[in-house]
Amino acid sequence: MRVLDFSELLPGPFMTQSMAELGAEVLKIERPPHGDPVRRSAPSLYAAMNRDKRSHFADLKDATARDVVLALADEADVLVEAYRPGVLERLGFGWAAMQARNPRMVYLSLSGYGADGPWAQRPGHDLNYLASAGIVALAAKEAAPSPSFGVPIADLNGAIYALAAVNAALFQRGHTGRGQRLDVSLAESSLHGINPRLAMFHQLEAQTLVEQRAIAQRRPGYGTFLCRDDAWLTIGALEDHFWQALVQVLGLSDFMGDAHRAYAQRHASSTAINAAIAAALAQRELTDVLAALVAAGVPAEAVCAPSDLPQHPQWAARKLFIDTPGGPQVRFPVQMEGTAWRSGREKAG
Repeated sequence: MRVLDFSELLPGPFMTQSMAELGAEVLKIERPPHGDPVRRSAPSLYAAMNRDKRSHFADLKDATARDVVLALADEADVLVEAYRPGVLERLGFGWAAMQARNPRMVYLSLSGYGADGPWAQRPGHDLNYLASAGIVALAAKEAAPSPSFGVPIADLNGAIYALAAVNAALFQRGHTGRGQRLDVSLAESSLHGINPRLAMFHQLEAQTLVEQRAIAQRRPGYGTFLCRDDAWLTIGALEDHFWQALVQVLGLSDFMGDAHRAYAQRHASSTAINAAIAAALAQRELTDVLAALVAAGVPAEAVCAPSDLPQHPQWAARKLFIDTPGGPQVRFPVQMEGTAWRSGREKAG
């Protein structure tokens, strides 16, 4: 499987790195003299997102260099590009030109808002895409939207949608013998994830943002709580049987009766319930209360700092972390019998 990768920065490289890890031969086409801007701005990120790839520097405005890359495109199964719509077409590598030369090619265009529409040429970054998809509004506390989500959700989510779309197109090519163009929008990929919330808003007739935010955020027995030793604990006791176990472990006598036995009954008292949980956990040490909750079968987990992830007992047992030139990285997180994983140690470039 040959992949010609014109993408830069994060979403496209993350997607093609996953393809490389799954066994594809990925050739990254970079602009001289410096290549992908991340090479200089964040070298470790570049190394992590482009490991197991080869690089070829080419000025696509130069006829000789362009002919070399066109010859590579003739043999490619997949082409990935993440420029603003129309840029690669003006350089002679648009979908129509590639289809004429290589009808079997799957051509992926990854952009912020898609190849058409009034926002097609609009620049953006992860937070902008999340804002346009309604996610920032639901994550806000009171009147202030969250400034950051810790990881670039829209970028990475869009990359995974792109990976799924490419694999589906390759499967279809096995039946038709022809490739196709895939137009993947980072914003739309995040927008797709709002569907479960829209369904709940419809069911509960929540029309205002305040009502919708309450549904998204205020769930009884579900949240992040501070323990006595200043360690954070997450609890997800949504289902009724988890709830019954939770109130027993924490001794929440006010909420043990029939009035709070069903989730629909508890939801109306979400604020009071979560305040009671917070008060109880403020009197307990993380290690002790977590052990008690786990023993009782309650979904609970300590908040794990990124620096502690490689030592996490579950991730270590699953052999998820590998050493790479960009530091410790998580390998493609699917256990596949019969697939020989690449080591991840091959340097980018």
